[in-house]
Amino acid sequence: MRTEQPKMIYLKDYQAPEYLIDETHLTFELFEDHSLVHAQLVMRRNPARGEGLPPLVLDGQQLELLSVKLDDVELTDADYQLTDSHLTLHPQCAQFMVDTSVKIHPETNTALEGLYTSGSLFCTQCEAEGFRKITYYLDRPDVMSIFTTTMIADQHKYPVLLSNGNPVGSGPVEDGRHWATWEDPFKKPAYLFALVAGDLWCVEDTFTTRSNREVALRIYVEPENIDKCQHAMNSLKKSMRWDEDTYGREYDLDIFMIVAVNDFNMGAMENKGLNIFNSSAVLARAETATDAAHQRVEAIVAHEYFHNWSGNRVTCRDWFQLSLKEGFTVFRDACFSADMNSPTVKRIQDVAYLRTHQFAEDAGPMAHAVRPDSFIEISNFYTLTVYEKGSEVVGMLHTLLGAEGFRKGSDLYFDRHDGQAVTCDDFIKAMEDANGVDLTQFKRWYSQAGTPRLNVTEHYDAAKQTYSLTFAQSCPATPGQTEKLPFVIPVALGLLNANGEELPLHLQGESAAVGTHRVLSVTEAQQTFTFTGMAQQPLPSLLRGFSAPVKLHFPYSRDQLMFLMQHDTDGFNRWEAGQQLAVQVLQDLIGQHQRGEALVMDPRLVAALRSVLGNEQLDQAMVAEMLSLPGEAYLAEISEIADVDAIHAAREFARQHLAESLHEALWARYQANREVSKATPYVAQAEHFARRALQNIALSYLMLTGKPQVLAAALEQFEHSDNMTERLTALAVLVNSPFDAEKAKALASFAEHFKDNPLVMDQWFSVQAGCTLPGGLERVKALMQHPAFTLKNPNKVRALIGAFAGQNLINFHAADGSGYRFLADLVIQLNAFNPQIASRQLAPLTRWRKYDSARQALMKAELERIRTCGDLSSDVFEVVSKSLA
Repeated sequence: MRTEQPKMIYLKDYQAPEYLIDETHLTFELFEDHSLVHAQLVMRRNPARGEGLPPLVLDGQQLELLSVKLDDVELTDADYQLTDSHLTLHPQCAQFMVDTSVKIHPETNTALEGLYTSGSLFCTQCEAEGFRKITYYLDRPDVMSIFTTTMIADQHKYPVLLSNGNPVGSGPVEDGRHWATWEDPFKKPAYLFALVAGDLWCVEDTFTTRSNREVALRIYVEPENIDKCQHAMNSLKKSMRWDEDTYGREYDLDIFMIVAVNDFNMGAMENKGLNIFNSSAVLARAETATDAAHQRVEAIVAHEYFHNWSGNRVTCRDWFQLSLKEGFTVFRDACFSADMNSPTVKRIQDVAYLRTHQFAEDAGPMAHAVRPDSFIEISNFYTLTVYEKGSEVVGMLHTLLGAEGFRKGSDLYFDRHDGQAVTCDDFIKAMEDANGVDLTQFKRWYSQAGTPRLNVTEHYDAAKQTYSLTFAQSCPATPGQTEKLPFVIPVALGLLNANGEELPLHLQGESAAVGTHRVLSVTEAQQTFTFTGMAQQPLPSLLRGFSAPVKLHFPYSRDQLMFLMQHDTDGFNRWEAGQQLAVQVLQDLIGQHQRGEALVMDPRLVAALRSVLGNEQLDQAMVAEMLSLPGEAYLAEISEIADVDAIHAAREFARQHLAESLHEALWARYQANREVSKATPYVAQAEHFARRALQNIALSYLMLTGKPQVLAAALEQFEHSDNMTERLTALAVLVNSPFDAEKAKALASFAEHFKDNPLVMDQWFSVQAGCTLPGGLERVKALMQHPAFTLKNPNKVRALIGAFAGQNLINFHAADGSGYRFLADLVIQLNAFNPQIASRQLAPLTRWRKYDSARQALMKAELERIRTCGDLSSDVFEVVSKSLA
């Protein structure tokens, strides 16, 4: 049991480092049962910290110190101080050299931080503070150094030796070993260091930059995966070209490398020149990866490549500024994905994810600002708030400044701060200086936590032909922040007349109308905008493209929402109108269930979706999105008290009713698209993604009817599809159906066919973990005994445990608390060997305040049990303690 609270770290306490490291020379001797790391650091006193020579305190964890020298003089035990976390030295002059040798054990490093083994590979993960588990160092992002790295290993077992930068030499040594040296000419902090050693094959290509330099591109994988890399390579080349065209950013080294590893806590890591990826974010082939997986690979490859400038060439001064690189880069990769696919569908998917998950984070005990002001464990702040909400903040800047103004600001930011570690304020200052604007109030988005609420009311004056919109903004209290000042909220809008035509927007006080679409900047707690020349009362289309991450409320009637679904020229708001209509209908059903009444569904939702299905002019991906009802997690998030049973019953009733009412139209769409799929080879392109998306959602509805021809269609799609998208959807609808014999046969067939493919087996686990039929927990426990499952692999944990606790609400929130006990047991186990993954699995329990009193008591009891179970990692301790505060 922990007896003292880990140290809280505060942004206000930041101080520049006492010393700097100009050069870092590393030599790794890699062996099966240990590794030796020799480090030579060329250091100097930081002139920004003044005179004197204070003690040099180097970070280090789980290191066995073998020797230490200061300016070539070997030190004795009396010359330094050593603790479990630091090595303290006493320099005698302003410029000096430190040499250390340490022994580490990558082969037993189950936390997957620092240097560790994944199967037969050596690899690293140093962000945020993993480098201190490799050698003694100033492990902080504002200490930037030139790195030279030499690796020595068995040539037969580890023929490929990789690190950051460019290769400068290699050769054999005695006893069948060999060496390779890499130099990175660009200064970087230790968190961007990377090393990989193993028996790897690679796919090679080249890219010619706009300045006519040829860059070698290599994707390294284990031999059995060599046929799954082409999509990632194509994505890399597209992202390199896009970054040149959109941001003017050119790649700067002679070689760019990606390595896929199976054991990785995150999606990928942007180490300079040597990106290390979770294999799930690289490997994609039609037979083994879904359309969503293909799009995810494309997005993550782009994200990590874009970090070369927004994260590497310009990095963050301290970890409180994490969104400086992550929020900006998520925005960049979202724009890239929108350009590569459907911009509207991409925006819909991003917003649906944000509102379901990040809004819930904002409303929970771990709520924090985009730039937090304190933390215990930085690994807990790789959150949706820092990434997704941080991206929304950058997107609002783009909206307010316009594309040209934003580009001017980003150019100035990159040019002004190249090679520096900077802050979110520096980013905003570049935007201000490039555009001649004052963004002081806008910066509240970085410092204030929570999701703002924007209530809108209207007033029409027929005599004056004016139409007014009044915006009232507020933001709920969050941990440590009870009072919130007004944000700058950009509201993109249009006004529609009775025919669905967009009206000219002439604001009172302006000389003329400014088009039919504009952005209003809401900066006050209450603010009114009046439009003139309105011969009839218009219908507002508000927050187009989701122009700000807020909870908007306007008293639309259901008939008005149906009108917007048919007429709004903003694709996102057409979808949003459908979602609002569906939410209202589902909330009616939830109330009926809670009152014990027979469920009766508003026919307007059926009529609206029938119209959508019949509109063959709409992008098929858009039709698929509009047919998707709000998920149970989102319905829970917008509920004051989430009634899990009523939400599930209402949504399932609505799905069943829609399936039966729209059967003919769904069947026609399904058959037409399936015939095209059977006649068309798989292509990972937007048009094909769209066709399969509509085909698959139609099948998921149709299966609810239980008709024999639908079962036959699902079996045909499962058995004869040439791609994982169609096959996995067919498997999922079978798993959630009452056809037990067919379900069992399909699951067995799938597992037998893909038993040697870990990533596909992860999908097999997830499909079953997400099954909402009774007995969910028992199925998950049984699957944990499957030979393909192991708690030591983060992908497996996310696929089975994460999918069950995060997506299968009706089973996880069983009234007897069995789901809560199960998750708590798993967190306690994981805490012992992988604290990062343990803390991330805790999220469902942290939301205990959202549920009824009985469930609250059960969830709190499990959090208490975790807190008192023994020696908790700082990762888990922080989440549990804040959840119970």
